[in-house]
Amino acid sequence: MFKFQVLKTDPSTGARLGVIETPRYQTYTPLFMPVGTLGAVKTLSPQDLRDLGATIILANTYHLYLRPSHQVVQELGGLHRFMGWERLILTDSGGFQVYSLSPLKRVTPEGVEFKSHLDGSMHLLTPEKAIEIQESLDSDIMMVLDECLPYPCPEDQAEASLELTSAWAKRCLEARRGKGALFGIVQGSFYTHLRQKAVEELVAMDFDGYAIGGLSVGEPPELMHEMAGFTASLLPQDKPRYLMGVGRPQDLVEAVSLGIDMFDCVVPTRNARNGTLFTWSGPMSIKKAQYTKDPLPPDPRCTCYTCRHFSRAYLRHLYMSNEILGLRLNTIHNLHFYLTLMGEMRRAIVQGRMETFKREFLERYGGNHGEVSEEN
Repeated sequence: MFKFQVLKTDPSTGARLGVIETPRYQTYTPLFMPVGTLGAVKTLSPQDLRDLGATIILANTYHLYLRPSHQVVQELGGLHRFMGWERLILTDSGGFQVYSLSPLKRVTPEGVEFKSHLDGSMHLLTPEKAIEIQESLDSDIMMVLDECLPYPCPEDQAEASLELTSAWAKRCLEARRGKGALFGIVQGSFYTHLRQKAVEELVAMDFDGYAIGGLSVGEPPELMHEMAGFTASLLPQDKPRYLMGVGRPQDLVEAVSLGIDMFDCVVPTRNARNGTLFTWSGPMSIKKAQYTKDPLPPDPRCTCYTCRHFSRAYLRHLYMSNEILGLRLNTIHNLHFYLTLMGEMRRAIVQGRMETFKREFLERYGGNHGEVSEEN
């Protein structure tokens, strides 16, 4: 049985410390979920993730449905056993991937028909199918099927899409047969009245938690923060709030201050593979020639395996030589940074100093955003 409890609220911000309890595992919020789209966080093993302190990862319905198929995973004991991960798994419904990856798609009241980006075969993903796939994977937290819209989006299109997404959410709820938790997804583009309507409709359905979708799709960061905060303020206090696909460090700190509990994004892992390392002073591009003879660790403040054993010069050498080890060490560092950041924010909430933590972090992190890729 899925349970969520708010343990403490910060007195000066909307930040809150919470705990998620499931039959499989317990974890505290706010939390960050490394993205393991295909049942693996790129370059890392499940043991690496455990050593880093990860308690939950995100896997994807769309990708696992296409390959190796949810039936194969189910026959082999479910996704946890398949990938050797005994902690929590949240599965996205696949709606965003249809939006971003499929070369051809057609949305109807029944569902979304799309062409596989792998082999061009045609598929129909319905709300019922999305739940069937996620239950076959034995997901701990499932997401409803929704339609993700680009930015900007005309109001009439956003309104029609929201009507469809709400109907799909109800069908997902009715299709659930297993014990996995199910989160509704708030859409409505960047129209506050549509966001409010979406929240009212979803809350009436009584989901286990609520996700804020349709953000980080090309809008300015300030607008994203504004809409995330507005939506979070409407959501129930006793349910977890999940901001989907948002992952720059400064955005996480802002969003936690707004009362959001859960996050996922490919920013730390993708940027690691592109040679960008996150530090407490801002991102750094390890590709730069200035690090050729630099004996310092990537971040002298960091205690990760990479920073304890290797220099900037060595990491640059690995990257410039296309050595796989470099991608692995960079990923270890970036995820350690993200998971430590979430831990520091949990500690700040307990101490009632989230406002101070936010100010000091943003001042230290500064405007140096390096070569960060924000694509989800």
